[in-house]
Amino acid sequence: MTVADTTSPELARVLAKELARHLTDVVICPGSRNSALSLELIARGDVRIHSRIDERCAAFVALGMARVTGRHVGVLTTSGTAVANCLPAMVESQHSHTPLAIISADRPEYLVGTGANQTIEQRGLLGVDTIEITDVADVDKLIDAFGNVSVHINARFAEPLVEGMPARAEKVNKVRVGIHPVDHGDISVDLSKRTLVIAGDEAWRVDGLEDVPTIAEPSAPAPYHPVHPLAASVFSRVQVSAEGYVVNTKPEQIIVVGHPTLHRQVMALLADEDIDIIVLSRTDVVCNPQRRDVRIASRVKTTGAPTKEWLKICDAAAQLAAQSVRDVLAEPDYGFTGLHVAAAVADTLGTGDTLFVGASNPIRDCSFVGMPFDGVDTYTPRGAAGIDGSISQAVGVALAVQAREPDLLRAPRTVALLGDVTFLHDAGGLLTPVHSIAAENLTIVIANDDGGGIFNTLEVGAEEYQPGFEQAFGTAHHVNVADLCHAYGIEHRSVDSIEELIDALNDTIDIPGLNIIEACTTRTTRRALHEQLVQKVSMGN
Repeated sequence: MTVADTTSPELARVLAKELARHLTDVVICPGSRNSALSLELIARGDVRIHSRIDERCAAFVALGMARVTGRHVGVLTTSGTAVANCLPAMVESQHSHTPLAIISADRPEYLVGTGANQTIEQRGLLGVDTIEITDVADVDKLIDAFGNVSVHINARFAEPLVEGMPARAEKVNKVRVGIHPVDHGDISVDLSKRTLVIAGDEAWRVDGLEDVPTIAEPSAPAPYHPVHPLAASVFSRVQVSAEGYVVNTKPEQIIVVGHPTLHRQVMALLADEDIDIIVLSRTDVVCNPQRRDVRIASRVKTTGAPTKEWLKICDAAAQLAAQSVRDVLAEPDYGFTGLHVAAAVADTLGTGDTLFVGASNPIRDCSFVGMPFDGVDTYTPRGAAGIDGSISQAVGVALAVQAREPDLLRAPRTVALLGDVTFLHDAGGLLTPVHSIAAENLTIVIANDDGGGIFNTLEVGAEEYQPGFEQAFGTAHHVNVADLCHAYGIEHRSVDSIEELIDALNDTIDIPGLNIIEACTTRTTRRALHEQLVQKVSMGN
């Protein structure tokens, strides 16, 4: 057996000081093995401390904050399965390139493999290199660690854990180690060719492409020449007859920026061998799921400009698709659907608001109703596109937004749009412990169609699969959301029309704290609605 040279209180003091140099916020979870470091961080006064009882929620709260700040937020856990609960958030961190630091407390190494209580092999558990901290000399390993997106620090604490603690330490100056960028260089692009930009999550405003028609997903920057994603069906055709003459509608080249994932018709364009593909990336990931022979860069050097004819074609296709959505929303036969909910949310957003959108139908519905908007920051988990931890991420986004402007009399508004399955998947995220910082201005809208509405629009939603559909995919739950909210002491309001939802959303502008609006929708018409949208655009061709 090896006995550590450093006592746990001493290691906690040195480690907390180094963490305070890099982190503005840390989410701590109750536990014995991490107790020394928890007490030391709380005592410092130069780190905002948040607490959660569920490590999974804690990690997603941190991820939400990091989406807004662009810098690492720490999560401190005890040992054992507590660490494993951080894996889903770490997966999203890696795939969305959102900085996140998990600090796991651990038993001394000599206890691993002995059957000692709450002792597992924590190194490598989160899918990234683990930085082992066993004594004060190891803390120097953290000097450059935050140049990586996803960080796992595993600190081993031996008993006695908290003897003589804590002692308030002097505050330290914050440093920000830039995350190591990947530079893929420049590429020349002739914009006189029929060019379309497809901007996904992680996209940025690319100098030189401002005037190029762009299909932008909701978390991408708002383009100057937006093109509706349903218009992809127009661009898949070589030619279209319009006003008595034939126009060439298929792009000659597409420039991909970031990580687009939402729309199958858009992804089909990227698979078209007749279209040249350029992929712009600033990370080690190049978005090319079709494994095409693509050109890769981080910047463009442009020549030429989009022709008036091409701009007119793109504008007409965009207007056709956008009008098709408005027409379908106005048809009473479809009832009150998630698409109506997204439209109401979009219509009531104001400049300076922040939007968080859950995966599955909500993010696609936001895209169909016209997102992104200028002046509205939009965040969504598109790295691994999971529904995990979405309430917690929304809370984290709201916390970071309000921390950014602490002197305002009222925190800036954050709105989250989630499906009911996504909401229930992270119901524990509604809990903010009494002595932790609470979201001051967050409205969560639940599009509740009592199950997995997105599956109604997929292959398994076809008639021949209906005998097993509800059990495997629909998963109706009949949860009383009002009672669930009441259990957490959160304001709840139920609506069943777009007019009521708009009124409820406008009302929350003047109601502080966390508010939940449950929009009771139907999924029985979702497949027909989606098919009608596609048909309207195709017929317009």
